[in-house]
Amino acid sequence: MSTTKTAFSEFPVDQFLETIPSERQRIDAQALIGLMRKVSGEEPKMFGSSIIGFGNYHYQYASGHAGNAPLLAFSPRKSAISLYVYTGCEEHLPLVQNLGNYKIGKACIYIKKLNDINLNALEKLMEETVNYISKLYTRIG
Repeated sequence: MSTTKTAFSEFPVDQFLETIPSERQRIDAQALIGLMRKVSGEEPKMFGSSIIGFGNYHYQYASGHAGNAPLLAFSPRKSAISLYVYTGCEEHLPLVQNLGNYKIGKACIYIKKLNDINLNALEKLMEETVNYISKLYTRIG
């Protein structure tokens, strides 16, 4: 059985935020922390070296791959902010379509800045994602 290499760490989120070179991204990160804290009911914690996660759940796929992951997360990267707030499920696609200006991967949404998206739609998407994950997997903590 394979496991994920990325794990939660005790590195302080505030210290990580200080390393973000763009002031706009630091401001957006603070706003995302507030929104994800509100939706998840969890405090931010570093997941790997550059992802800020909220909550923790254990997953195991039919392939045997298993690990722990945050319920919601984001990473302020140089070219875009990566939002880990989408399950990739087709039934959640209408929620994504109302977001505004974004790009999407399999289960990751990329935005340039928070002002480019509809925050109400983002909050609804995050709520649905937390509900979906909580029904399917075991939450930790």
